Amino acid sequence: MDITKKEQGNELVMAISGRLDTNSAPALIEAIEESLDDGVERFILDMEECDYVASSGLRAILGAQKKMNSLHGTMIVKNVVGDVMEVFEMTGFADILTFE
Repeated sequence: MDITKKEQGNELVMAISGRLDTNSAPALIEAIEESLDDGVERFILDMEECDYVASSGLRAILGAQKKMNSLHGTMIVKNVVGDVMEVFEMTGFADILTFE
């Protein structure tokens, strides 16, 4: 999995590509922990190039949502491919995340 970050003022866009699984989730968690702070009011997770999400990846995404909630910010998940959206729907994540 590759992670690309782009900051614009108080907005952070993080794009991930490849598989978000047990091997790659720790890298996403680390990138989120390093990047999300009081200055970030809007966090966009772009999943256009992410074709697979395992339970460890779901935990990483949930951690980002909790972090943004604690910062009183907004998290948007966008460009989710069909197979990954099915995982979000089956696990109930579709009800707790905001999609664009």
